[in-house]
Amino acid sequence: MNWKWKPKDASGHASDSNNVCKQKPNAPAEFSRLSGERLVHRRTHPMQLRTGVGMIELQVLHGQDPADKPWGCPVREPWGLTGHQQPSLALEDKLAFTITATASYEEAAAVAEKWGVPVTDSALHSLAQRLGQRAEARTQEQLETSPGERQPERAPTPLAVLMLDGWQVRQRGPGWGKKRTQEPRVEWHEWKTGVYSRQEQAGRTAGGRGALAETIVIGWQGDPLEFGRRLHWEALRGGLSRARAKLVVADGAPWIWNVAQDRWAGATEVLDFYHASQHLGDLGRALQDDDEAATAQRVEPRRHQLRHGREQQVPAEIAGLKVPRGEAGWVVQREQNYFATQAGRMNDQSLHRRGWPIGSGPVESACRQRQCRFKRPGQFGTPKGMRHLSALTEARHNHHWDELWLAN
Repeated sequence: MNWKWKPKDASGHASDSNNVCKQKPNAPAEFSRLSGERLVHRRTHPMQLRTGVGMIELQVLHGQDPADKPWGCPVREPWGLTGHQQPSLALEDKLAFTITATASYEEAAAVAEKWGVPVTDSALHSLAQRLGQRAEARTQEQLETSPGERQPERAPTPLAVLMLDGWQVRQRGPGWGKKRTQEPRVEWHEWKTGVYSRQEQAGRTAGGRGALAETIVIGWQGDPLEFGRRLHWEALRGGLSRARAKLVVADGAPWIWNVAQDRWAGATEVLDFYHASQHLGDLGRALQDDDEAATAQRVEPRRHQLRHGREQQVPAEIAGLKVPRGEAGWVVQREQNYFATQAGRMNDQSLHRRGWPIGSGPVESACRQRQCRFKRPGQFGTPKGMRHLSALTEARHNHHWDELWLAN
């Protein structure tokens, strides 16, 4: 195998440098990786491989496997190259990482050009889909196995925290691209997001805001129980099985508590205090006909009760409210049902005294970050496209990145 490197000049094109490195034919490149037999009808063909330092031109062997007759280039397999792939694995690694660390394919292309690799946003999209499909396939394989803890030498965490939420994403509907159709061109679907962390990872910034040193983030569109299975598997890698206590914090959506019962039965469940406060505000506005001063006078005492150990009085008081007529009555009934359902999950004072979180800020932040990537102005994704990009992003965030470059 002979090869030479053509470094780029200032214009970005390969120069005519005479800096040529030749290597004698590599014997293993003459043998099929499938059968181990020497190729027949061997021919040397040129191949270009794009790297982070420029275009490399190679002379590689092609031939036919005498065992089952396929033609191919054996050297591509140990290098991890797919058929007709031109970028090297190291270059794909950098480009894929750039995709997951930026807010759009256009932004990723601009960053890549800055560090010397001009590439189109459509090429980056294709790369993300191909590698994301690989990441999703690996995830599905892993879900059928028992996860090993990533840092088993670490002491058991006092508290494992799981936070779940959902947000709406805009996607192409069945009528997308059609001139005349009765089908919706745009559809909205829920994208479920979960965050796992350990109590000792919590801290505060210099400005006093809460922060987590490390989190595991999972996203999924579809069946809630499948979402729970994926979050549970990653949480086990993060030490969930050895946690002394488990806490689930959420906004009160029924599917979330169903997932919690399915995966973490016995965990302490707590209603996010901010969402409880929002529901109190909705109730107050319905009763006071949008009189803000009267609403605040009615809401603040109940919010104080929720926060300071008198949380059982609030659902009882709300249940005893007289239901007015019209739309306000519908709101009052909705909030009565909400607080009756969540009554056993409002123990904020006791949890706070133990140093446990009572707010779902981390998962709210994770949802916001995903929205900034998947819900940009003018962006309409597809379920498969979002799944692949999300799988690639999670591979980086959840410490599976190196597994993407293992030979298939």
